[in-house]
Amino acid sequence: MKVNARGAAITKNPTEMASDELNALGYPKLVPRVPVPSDIEVSQDITKLGLLPLDEVATNLGVEAEEYLPWGVHKAKLKLSIRDRLKDRPDGKYIVCTGINPTPLGEGKSTTTIGLAQAFGAALGKSCVACIRQPSQGPTFGIKGGAAGGGYAQVVPMEEFNLHLTGDIHAVTAANNLLAAALETRMFHEKSQSDLSLFKRLCPDGKLFSPVMKKRLVKLGIDPSKSPSELTDEEKAKFARLDIDPSSVTWQRVLDTCDRHLRSVEVGVGKAETTKVAGTTDREQHNRLTGFDITVASEVMAVLALATSLSDMREKLGSMVVGYSRQGEPITADDLGCGGALTVLMKDAIMPTLMQT
Repeated sequence: MKVNARGAAITKNPTEMASDELNALGYPKLVPRVPVPSDIEVSQDITKLGLLPLDEVATNLGVEAEEYLPWGVHKAKLKLSIRDRLKDRPDGKYIVCTGINPTPLGEGKSTTTIGLAQAFGAALGKSCVACIRQPSQGPTFGIKGGAAGGGYAQVVPMEEFNLHLTGDIHAVTAANNLLAAALETRMFHEKSQSDLSLFKRLCPDGKLFSPVMKKRLVKLGIDPSKSPSELTDEEKAKFARLDIDPSSVTWQRVLDTCDRHLRSVEVGVGKAETTKVAGTTDREQHNRLTGFDITVASEVMAVLALATSLSDMREKLGSMVVGYSRQGEPITADDLGCGGALTVLMKDAIMPTLMQT
């Protein structure tokens, strides 16, 4: 037996209900409780009623079965191939709900956006989708709360929306910090090894240049059709040594928590993080000051927001600048050979997530 939001039993099928009992989409109208409960109570009440199956939500939007991937019970990932199939369909209206002052009860951008979508859909019967981003754990566990909307104008279940969702922000965190680790390691090895030793590590005997290596060769003005053994010693040094100026590094680690004590940190203070001092037998600590940003403010997150396809995201990730050489040349993720690895970590994050209000 199903119950409505007041807890009363629903004994009729939609086909047996009067038109004034149905919304514009043909589903039983929501009967809100007065006064309106807390957001979490609303979400849990509505979820207990029985949300629409995700395949029905997808079908109502014109999404075909092979164009979405179920992600648990209440979520699905939408494939970008939908755009190719619908590329000839006329564009709809795009409404931006931006920078507004919330009411004393907290209704701001998200609540207004979702309320508008419900008005167009459930009240007017228009085909519409609210497009909002996954909330960061910083505000979620801080004073602000989640970003699922509020009251009866929210994404449900709000717990799943606010906590992890489909792991996209975790993927951004992993990609960002992988690049930070590669950058740190590259600077360490360059400080402790010769040009030839660096080149041999990058190009062991018998190994050919990979596509991302050829991209760097082109950037350096070296013929990419050459094999590693055909490069001159000068070209090998130019290729292998990025010569990053530590004071120019702009890339920081990220965490999806507002942890103020990590905003400025010193790395490389471990016993093993030492390098030889040139011309002596002494060793010095390979340490430097850096810090953490919150994940959703990272450049990887910006790339995710702007990317139009997997290949476009690959190009943008590889082009991210992490610092500069001592000669003033920009050093990118592809110079470090990391663009492909970052893309692999982000391959699912680029797909939008489908939920319901």
